[in-house]
Amino acid sequence: MLFNSFLFILIFFPLTLIGWYLLNHYHCYRAALAFLTGMSFWFYGMFSWKFLVILIVSILISHALSLLIREKCPSAGPAAEPDPSGRHWRRALLVTSIVFHLGLLFVFKYYGFFIGNIDTAFHADLPLYHIIMPIGISFYVFQQLSYLIDRCNGTAPHYCLLDYMAYVAFFPKLIEGPIAFHEEIISQFHDEEKRRFSADRFARGCVLFIIGLSKKVLLADTLALPVNYGFEQTYYLDTITVILVMLAYTFEIYFDFSGYCDMASGLSLMLGITLPVNFNSPYQSATVKELWQRWHMTLSRFFIRYVYIPLGGSRKGRRRTMINVLIVFILSGLWHGAGWTYVCWGLMQGLLVVWDDMGIVSVRDNGTSSRKKHYLLRDHPLLTVSRRTGQFFTFLFFVISLIFFRSENMAYAGAMFRRLLYRSWPGFLYRVAGKLDIAEIYLVKEALSLAAPSLINPMYLIAFLILLAISAFVITRKNALEIATTTTFSKRTCIFLIILFVWSFLSLSQVSTFIYFKF
Repeated sequence: MLFNSFLFILIFFPLTLIGWYLLNHYHCYRAALAFLTGMSFWFYGMFSWKFLVILIVSILISHALSLLIREKCPSAGPAAEPDPSGRHWRRALLVTSIVFHLGLLFVFKYYGFFIGNIDTAFHADLPLYHIIMPIGISFYVFQQLSYLIDRCNGTAPHYCLLDYMAYVAFFPKLIEGPIAFHEEIISQFHDEEKRRFSADRFARGCVLFIIGLSKKVLLADTLALPVNYGFEQTYYLDTITVILVMLAYTFEIYFDFSGYCDMASGLSLMLGITLPVNFNSPYQSATVKELWQRWHMTLSRFFIRYVYIPLGGSRKGRRRTMINVLIVFILSGLWHGAGWTYVCWGLMQGLLVVWDDMGIVSVRDNGTSSRKKHYLLRDHPLLTVSRRTGQFFTFLFFVISLIFFRSENMAYAGAMFRRLLYRSWPGFLYRVAGKLDIAEIYLVKEALSLAAPSLINPMYLIAFLILLAISAFVITRKNALEIATTTTFSKRTCIFLIILFVWSFLSLSQVSTFIYFKF
């Protein structure tokens, strides 16, 4: 079951809303939370009952580990446990928690990649089993791992099983994030004000959901068709076609993931729960470092809190800082997928962030920040460029890096880079653009097929270029959260939102999954 499906919009979510608010209205708070948890399990179980079993088992084991921490290390914390046995228990349980959750990820996500590379390197001929990766496992594993680490550090309380299950399984964030920390969610479950229905909160949640749905259905899914075909035909592309396909993919992945996050935030807000912000107009960033402060923000903060800072952060010298940054981004690449293409993508992002930190080239802040910038190699930058220049090159580098991210393997990535430099007449561009399936231009296509068949290909190309132009325009405007926060519900605004929802809803005939499902 997907957010962009008839079953979810017409049946599942209305039932969830009614049950949640009805039980809270009659002060049946524990029953309401149990109901919400049960609906979340139903939502996830619709993908596969096996996936649901894995989720529930991971929750039960994590909760049992938290219980053990309470029993064996009642005063767990940085300055606690004068008793050496307490410290040993805390360390042992921390290692157990990390091994269990990373082991879970390894078995379902990285086993094939690891065994395949061992076989290739050493001709070991190890058995390779086909294991289906549960949807969203990277997200709920990281959430539970963060909680158990905080438990061992003494910065998180032990929650009852129902609270913990509700936190992990909360369906808006379960399959594609954001990666929410325990203190951000569980406290809201017990906030009576958030349990009461609020028309304003509900309306702004609707705005978020409608914008997210339109991003996914009208933009991302439409762009996906020529993008998929382009990457399937990598070896036949020319320079112009590669550029336009990569632009289309850059917009597709943004509208796909940010659209999901908007829908998740909107659904959650309609239930009275506020999720952490995961996107903040990343394509408006002037440096790669800033981009990663705006893109998948909850993943970035996870790695900063649990990897970068424990490694020493920026406290152990310039060289160590650079190494720590590269480690974080390589791990981020591996988190996104088990393949050398993802490793290369992560490494490229890390190198670009290190470059930003060196202080060779800086972006003028236009007086928006009073904080003095600190660089690794220089006190003052060698060259300062305008913010628009920084935005252009940041976007350009990100587009190029996505060749690794999207390519099936390193061979296809290398071929895409070679085709980028292959100059020829873009005859293949017509075939790529012709993969567009836009119902709104159906009548135009039929008319041209009768009157001027030779104009059909140029018509598709024009439609493709217009779609790219619309996408570029959208990413320069306010993001969904800004719109939802500042919206005044005038008659004109309401009519526009209704039209946008109906348009998106009618386009659900070709329901597609989200890109980040595989992560």
